[in-house]
Amino acid sequence: MNELNTNARKKTLNTQAHTKKLAKMGMLTALAIVLVAMIRIPFPLLPFLEYDPADISIIIGTFAYGPLAGLAITVVVSVIQGTMFSTTGPYGILMHIIATGAFVIVAGLIYRKHKTKKGAAVALVAGTLTMVAVMMPANYFITALYFQMPQSAIVPMLPGIALFNFLKAGINSIITFILYKRISGFLHK
Repeated sequence: MNELNTNARKKTLNTQAHTKKLAKMGMLTALAIVLVAMIRIPFPLLPFLEYDPADISIIIGTFAYGPLAGLAITVVVSVIQGTMFSTTGPYGILMHIIATGAFVIVAGLIYRKHKTKKGAAVALVAGTLTMVAVMMPANYFITALYFQMPQSAIVPMLPGIALFNFLKAGINSIITFILYKRISGFLHK
């Protein structure tokens, strides 16, 4: 009988921990949506690209709960952002999932193994560089389809696209680096 009670208690505690984690992931998702609703800055070189700080909340969720959780938050945020705030529809949703998804998978895997300030810095730099690298071919193929233009017309835009992704990921990484340790205590309670 005692063994049954102990197992039941463990199951209840696991369920409560899982529920708290999901609630906090939901809160980070909501925060990302609020940030994108409040701050969207067109990139002057390529006005179809907009900076928003939503990825800060997503990266914080990735560091707190791992790369799969970060990817889940990314997908939910991308769909909501793409349907509520974007004029690019499915194209914008897909591009956000690709860009931020690549970032959080790489940064999340690195940070999961090295949970130090240095590990966080390396993860954020690697995530930024991954986002820039992944978005070059993604834009080459997908943006050409979206704008119904030949891929050769995208080539002159690629330096601007690289700069945009570097700035967006870099700014969001710096802010995340500053905020994460201050917030992580709450997320792990």
